[in-house]
Amino acid sequence: MANNILTSTDSVQYVEVGEKHEGQRVDNFLITLLKGVPKSRIYRMLRKGEVRVNKKRCKPTVRLALNDLVRIPPVRMDVQTTKVFVPQRLRQCLVNDILYEDGSLLILNKPSGFPVHGGTGVQSGIIEGLREIRPDHRFLELVHRLDKDTSGCLIVAKKRSALRKMHEYFRGDGVSKTYLALLVGVWAQKKQWVDVPLLKNISKGGERMVVVSPQGKSAETAFRRLGVYKTATLVEARPRTGRTHQIRVHAKWLGHPIVGDERYGDMASMKAFKANGFDRLMLHAHQLTFKHPDTEQPFTVTAELPSKVTALLSRL
Repeated sequence: MANNILTSTDSVQYVEVGEKHEGQRVDNFLITLLKGVPKSRIYRMLRKGEVRVNKKRCKPTVRLALNDLVRIPPVRMDVQTTKVFVPQRLRQCLVNDILYEDGSLLILNKPSGFPVHGGTGVQSGIIEGLREIRPDHRFLELVHRLDKDTSGCLIVAKKRSALRKMHEYFRGDGVSKTYLALLVGVWAQKKQWVDVPLLKNISKGGERMVVVSPQGKSAETAFRRLGVYKTATLVEARPRTGRTHQIRVHAKWLGHPIVGDERYGDMASMKAFKANGFDRLMLHAHQLTFKHPDTEQPFTVTAELPSKVTALLSRL
């Protein structure tokens, strides 16, 4: 049986895994296959052993191999598909701001203000928008993430083999990442290596925060000063590790939070910069270097600062 989206499972179904889903986790495979079924129901089926791979119970994290046979129990499905709304500004970006594209990768200059994917309270993000405007592309998956308010280089895989290879690079030391950030105040140092551990925490308001803590995970960022203004400093930030909010928290640890960072900055300086037109987080994923998953040759992609940001810098 071909592994397309199922529209009816009144009885037990058996789905053979094809090349498109080879190497995919079984939970993500089911989420893709069973459109309209709540994730809670899918994980309950896995937990109870209703889903089987080659007649065996499986954990959600099990990765599927080519020609595996997946047993799917009867399940009620909502087969109505909701058209994803893509805001005009995002649509223009998804069409016009492609930095690089070939048969395996699509690299986008992500705009600030848009999440990379939908979630709680958000119907859609970058990846859902791409799938909506490119219905002929059977496979489009995020390779990595950027915070909603961070702009710059964002990689999307167009083949599962490319996704697997890129995930290997990101998990190891296979990707060199360079960010540009505007820090509050005048940073006196020319460069500094920050090596302080970070711990995910939950604030009283339920907002996820990251704090410097000896109980946290190792986190390393190299900062280099690029330009000094009267009230701010432009820096290059090169994270050696990839912890949540790493550059933002390390900048705060330096005593110079990123302009526009409402989570880790102080409200007084944020308000002052906002009055001068700085209405976004001034963090930009400027450059990525890695081996291309197809050729294994060194590959570099660069996203220049948005013109609005360079115009604001000229006014400082």
